[in-house]
Amino acid sequence: MKVFNTLSGQKEEFVPQGDEVTVYVCGINPYADAHIGHAMSYVFFDVVRRYLEFRGYKVKHVQNVTDIEDNIIAHANKLGVSVPELTQKYVERYEEDMKALNVLPAHGFPRAMGAIDKMIEIVQGLIEKGFAYAVSGNVYFRVRNVPDYGKLSGRSLEQMMAGARIEPGEDKEHPMDFLLWKESKPDEPSWDSPWGKGRPGWHIECSAMSIRDLGEQIDIHGGGQDVLFPHHENEIAQSESFTGKKPFVKYWLHNGLLKMHETDEAKMSRSLGNLITIREALEKYSADAIRIFVLSSYYRSPLTYSEETLEAAERGAERLRQAASRIREGNQGEAQIDMAGYRNRFIEVMDDDFSTAQALATLFDLAREINRADETGMDVSKACDTLVELAGVLGLTLKEPEALIINPDYVGKLVAGWESVEQNLATIQTIPDEAIRVEIGNVVGLIDRNIESIKEQLGENVEGTLVLANEVIKAQVDLRTHLRVAKQFQLADEIRDGLGELGITLEDTSQGTVWKRKR
Repeated sequence: MKVFNTLSGQKEEFVPQGDEVTVYVCGINPYADAHIGHAMSYVFFDVVRRYLEFRGYKVKHVQNVTDIEDNIIAHANKLGVSVPELTQKYVERYEEDMKALNVLPAHGFPRAMGAIDKMIEIVQGLIEKGFAYAVSGNVYFRVRNVPDYGKLSGRSLEQMMAGARIEPGEDKEHPMDFLLWKESKPDEPSWDSPWGKGRPGWHIECSAMSIRDLGEQIDIHGGGQDVLFPHHENEIAQSESFTGKKPFVKYWLHNGLLKMHETDEAKMSRSLGNLITIREALEKYSADAIRIFVLSSYYRSPLTYSEETLEAAERGAERLRQAASRIREGNQGEAQIDMAGYRNRFIEVMDDDFSTAQALATLFDLAREINRADETGMDVSKACDTLVELAGVLGLTLKEPEALIINPDYVGKLVAGWESVEQNLATIQTIPDEAIRVEIGNVVGLIDRNIESIKEQLGENVEGTLVLANEVIKAQVDLRTHLRVAKQFQLADEIRDGLGELGITLEDTSQGTVWKRKR
């Protein structure tokens, strides 16, 4: 297994330092809803963890919450709420977003405010070792005392100096020295320290939480390329200077950034306002579709948000769902599908720096073979099990979105639409093929029974009616397929049009009809 290490600039064999793989991922600044750019990072590192566990590693995954920093304080003051009140709200919303995206919760979610003592300890240790200095209530890190400062970003101190200057009011010894501890203003949270009341700088927070919760040397440190410099660069400098141990991190993994448009130079970000929140995306697309969108490209490459690409990802998710649902016994014996070959191919590409795009291609190839075998009456149960298992490594559930039908009014329209279509179904009695006629009658009977149950529960059992409504939609799609086989195209089109009025789109493919509701 090989991973691309930003520190060395090349792929390296993955050999963890101990029996447990330690993983630290930079987390959110909770002052607003997380956006799809955040999802890109957290979905990828979720897959890293899932794959390591799939390969038999024991993993300890920690992801911090930066609950004290300049933007948080500014937003809390603007809204007239406390910093803890603001951050708690958006931490909870973030957790809901991650659950909706099927991102596994980290084993630890340390918050910066809960690690102040460790930060003070590290800052004090850096001062004692000559790597930091206190002045006027602030503490700065001496970058000149670190000969290899810049090794992660590949920049020399001289290159960094271009455009750098000491701002008015700063007492730095060198323009590139960075804050470890800062004197608090009157309207800011503060803590007692040897240098007076203050609060931590951004960079020291991750070093403190990582060292405290995972140890002085860890296997993987992850984050977006936007925090490679200066944040991760400064983490290395201060952590290795404090512990005296090298390396602080064995493998640095950085994901590419998400843009709103191909021509944009800027990443998706809150400060620029060019974003789509995770919640907004989930109103239109399933979690599986969003994950496929993210995982269909190499994680280190930039990604552009595109409705067309997400629509294609949704269709891909539906194809995988349909293949996975073909778990039944065939009457022609078990399908001779090379499950071991697909599994080995999946492992081979994922072992090559988490090549998720190639892993997805493997799943789609397996799905096509399952469909072909199923159409010949073969038993594809074991192959479906393999598809579901490998999809799970990528965090794909292959389940229908739970919120396909979202309100009782919609259910009422569905019932009315079916009653309108049913008035024209008398012609099915003229279908000459008895087997098809019976099959159609069975599906119509199933829909009628569910419709009657919906009428009985409407307004009293909302959850129950929503479940039944989903079953009615599935059965109508199935009915349309049978009607097309029987050349009852007018009736089939009436069903399609009726569903279309409810926002349900149908796409006929070689693998069957793909359908979804535009939410």
